Amino acid sequence: MALTNQLILFGAALLLTSIVASVVSDRLGAPMLLLFLGIGMLLGEDGLFGVAFHDLQAAHLIGSLALAIILFDGGLRTHASTFRVALKPALTLATGGVLITAAVTGGLAAWIFALDWPQALLLGAIVSSTDAAAVFSLLHGRGLELKQRVAATLEIESGSNDPMAIFLTVLLVELLAQRPEHLALTAALELGQQLGLGALLGTLGGVLLAGIINRLTLTPGLYPLLALGGGLAVFGGTAVLGGSGFLAVYLAGLIAGNRRLQAAQNIRRFHDGFAWLAQITMFVVLGLLVTPSELAAIAVPGLLAAAALILVARPLGVILCLAPLRFPWREQLFIAWVGLRGAVPIVLALFPLLADIEQAQLLFNIAFFVVLVSLLVQGWTIAPAARLLGLEVPPDSGAAQRQEIDVPHQTDYEFVAYRITDSSPALYKPVDRLALPGSAQVIALFRGGQALAEPAREVLRPRDHVYLLSLPRDIAALDRVFVAPAGPAYLTEQRFFGEFTLDGETRLIDLAGAYGLSVPSGAQPEESLSDYLLWIFNNRAVIGDRVRIDNLQFTVRAIEDGRITSVGMRIGRQPG
Repeated sequence: MALTNQLILFGAALLLTSIVASVVSDRLGAPMLLLFLGIGMLLGEDGLFGVAFHDLQAAHLIGSLALAIILFDGGLRTHASTFRVALKPALTLATGGVLITAAVTGGLAAWIFALDWPQALLLGAIVSSTDAAAVFSLLHGRGLELKQRVAATLEIESGSNDPMAIFLTVLLVELLAQRPEHLALTAALELGQQLGLGALLGTLGGVLLAGIINRLTLTPGLYPLLALGGGLAVFGGTAVLGGSGFLAVYLAGLIAGNRRLQAAQNIRRFHDGFAWLAQITMFVVLGLLVTPSELAAIAVPGLLAAAALILVARPLGVILCLAPLRFPWREQLFIAWVGLRGAVPIVLALFPLLADIEQAQLLFNIAFFVVLVSLLVQGWTIAPAARLLGLEVPPDSGAAQRQEIDVPHQTDYEFVAYRITDSSPALYKPVDRLALPGSAQVIALFRGGQALAEPAREVLRPRDHVYLLSLPRDIAALDRVFVAPAGPAYLTEQRFFGEFTLDGETRLIDLAGAYGLSVPSGAQPEESLSDYLLWIFNNRAVIGDRVRIDNLQFTVRAIEDGRITSVGMRIGRQPG
């Protein structure tokens, strides 16, 4: 009994330490996943506590389960609208990009470590895929608001490239362990089975899961558990049948998350916290597996391998996959740099150990070292790289709280809450004089913890809390009413978008007449600014895309149903 209590206390202390340490990590700009790996290494046999953990099966189970939870949460939070601008490039990177990265990294690793070609290619396959846990954590945990095309490409790629990496790893492990006949045919069938079953069962599972959630009447706290159980069932069932469980669980989350669900807000909040718990557990356990003293022996060649992956293989794969799709070069460069490695390569590096192939421990140590370098170098520089390449956009919402209305057959209205601060644009303004967008209406006003009887007659004061009802499309306009511009000066709306706002349907010929512009080559004078910008960006325009015509700069400001509805205009060049 004493041992049980001690283990509970130790686990709770470890969890609390990880969460508190993440605050320090965030302030230092360090990737939190690197911190969790470090805590695991600190607990390990070369660390302060000397915990000897070598249970590969348990580590594989924990890693696979945690990745399934993280991918399901990532799917729940991915809006279907992102596929309009990112599906093709993301899938190209998830297949061809992984192959190119694995081949180039393996070729360079054969020279760096004097490995046989099958072993070197196995190493390339192990580290070939970007990691969903690392990408989701860094993109959502840093307060970054990237161009939709860039963020969506990275997220969809990281959620869908595991099947190719797993397929390559398993294929090469089987080649080294058994050297089967008819390898090419076996490879083709294995890949088709992984992708086909993963896509089919993930889609069906997501539709079925959404239907079950909406048809059952449960205690509110059970809906998140129902969603979690359904997601894990899709993962496990697909894997048992020979498909990619990782692809299936991501698609199940994506399909379910983009349908109207009962208790949707509770489900998303629960899974957000549970995904963090999964990440902490997984990275600490994987950190326990490694022996830091063994990493020192491969430090120099490990740095060369990491450099080969980060500076050669990943950029080459991105350029070859995205350049034919007319991706802007700045976005290609950023996507190449944010090819973050995390838990997936470490979990894949367990496969050679489980199969007991030659040099398996070396491959595991190299993969772990590459992950450390990737998180340290790439993870630490993601925000500066985004700013340097001009890929940040002003944040969408400054609402303190958003709550979907969970009523059957209702429209998409949400409750939105704002706290009035000393810098709020609405401070000391009468509520009935606020320039609210069309769908928004004030529901309640709290002052000093008390609800005021007639909020429309009040003048807003510091520390008031205003609750409104609004459609999601109008929340950005509400932000401008209640929230002072935050963040860097270069992301304030006027500086980012320009001093003037134009309707997307403004004709080029009218702009030419008003500002003395020349109609751009290849454009039709009668076409709208929206049509021209969509043509320039291959029908994948996103907020923040910019085009210069003579001395005017036009920036996409708002998009609705595939049409550009609002465009910012600046005279002269963008400062900063």
